[in-house]
Amino acid sequence: MDFFELNINVFRMINDLGKQYDYVNPSAIFIAEYMVFFLALAVILIWFTRNEQSRVMVVCGMITFVIAEMMGKMAGRLHSNNQPFAELNNVNQLIEKAVDNSFPSDHTILFFSFCVSFWLFKRGWWLLWIMVAFLVGISRIWVGVHFPADVLAGAILSTISGLAVYLIHKLLEGYERYEQMVLSPLTKSKEKKSKDL
Repeated sequence: MDFFELNINVFRMINDLGKQYDYVNPSAIFIAEYMVFFLALAVILIWFTRNEQSRVMVVCGMITFVIAEMMGKMAGRLHSNNQPFAELNNVNQLIEKAVDNSFPSDHTILFFSFCVSFWLFKRGWWLLWIMVAFLVGISRIWVGVHFPADVLAGAILSTISGLAVYLIHKLLEGYERYEQMVLSPLTKSKEKKSKDL
C-alpha cells in the first residue's frame, strides 16, 4: 500500500465515522468551523492579561503562524490536491467549502501554530493545547474537507515553525541576560567615575 492509498484509507476510516455516529456530527461541525473564534478570543484574553510573558507568547504564536503559512504556500506549490469531497465519491461532506488546493490545511496550521507556542511557554497546559489542535485537525477530516496528509503537513509545518521561533526567542533572552551581565558593571563604573568628578 503506497502513501496515497493510505491517505485515502485513513480519510475513509475517519470520515465514515460521521455516517455511523451521526450524533457526533454537530460537535465535529462546530469544532471544524467555529473553534477558530474561541482561539481568537483566547488570544485576545491572554494579550489583555498584560503579563509580559503571555504577550511574548502571543507574538511568538503570530510569528509562528506567518512562517508556517508561508511554508504551507510553498508546500502547496510542490504538491496539490483538491478537497476529498471533490476527488472521491460518497464523502460525508458536512460543511460547505469552495473547491481549491486543500494541501496543507490552513486551519491546522493556524491551530498548531498557536497551540504549539502556548504549549512551549505554558508547559502545565500542554495537554489541553495539543488536544485542541488535534481535535481541530481530526474534525476537518470528519467533515470531509481535508485528507489526513493535509492535516499532518499543517501540523508538522507549524510544529517546526513553533520550535524554531521559540528557540530564537530563548537565544535572544539569553543574549539579553548576558548583555546585562557584561554592561551592568561598565555602567556602574561610569556612574562612579562621574560622581567622583
